[in-house]
Amino acid sequence: MTNDFPQALTIAGTDSGGGAGIAADFKTMQERDVFATMVVVAVTAQNTLGVQDAFPMPPKMIDEQFASLAEDLNIRACKTGMLADAPRVLAVVRNLKKYDFGPVIVDPVMIAKGGAKLLSDDAIATVRDHLLPHASLVTPNLPEAEELTGLKITTEDEMEKAGKALQNLGAKNVLVKGGHFTNANEANDFVLLENGHSFWLTANRINTKNTHGIGDTISSCITAELAKGHSMEKAIRTGKEYVEATIRNGINVGHGHGPLNHWAKIGSEQK
Repeated sequence: MTNDFPQALTIAGTDSGGGAGIAADFKTMQERDVFATMVVVAVTAQNTLGVQDAFPMPPKMIDEQFASLAEDLNIRACKTGMLADAPRVLAVVRNLKKYDFGPVIVDPVMIAKGGAKLLSDDAIATVRDHLLPHASLVTPNLPEAEELTGLKITTEDEMEKAGKALQNLGAKNVLVKGGHFTNANEANDFVLLENGHSFWLTANRINTKNTHGIGDTISSCITAELAKGHSMEKAIRTGKEYVEATIRNGINVGHGHGPLNHWAKIGSEQK
């Protein structure tokens, strides 16, 4: 049949260093046997040492990319990543209202590893107030969950409270990533599903600095699994297993926080 192969969309920024953003999304979706498409919201000059410059796309170009995809392709799931600023967030929201590209996974890229904000306060508010209500799943790390909910998160009980608060903001399902608890031996994530079921995902913490692109990778893996027709719970569990494998079977690239190994395998039965 024509156009029946699983297709997914990433709506995000580029990473010239290849470890995060659209590059990580494409590598992940390809590895999970899904055809990847893109809407470029911003272009960055970036490597493993940091971001040197960024150029946001004009909103009209964002609109045209969405329209081009909708005209021809059969996209079954989509995700957002770095959205640059409030006008670009609103452009993305406008197009998500206009086109049905399946479940919407929101990776609210707003806090860098060192704690610096990647979005202005008005852009963060725009993500919270306008994008989250469209989220089939939101996947914040702890600093991002704190920014979105206004809650301080220092314990696993507080992670659960943040998950409920994110649902109250409109996200149907929530994955709160606990990797920022650096004093723990495990990297535990809290999941709260739309039906009220909740559970924890646990993995042993791996001692490495090569963790660039974790958020992009887990969210794009989940998006790919949803595009293949898997349930939300199965997609989240596969995403956690895959990203853990990309860290455990690491590669050395660059001089800073290196990228993950997107060739990592988790077993052909999972595909």
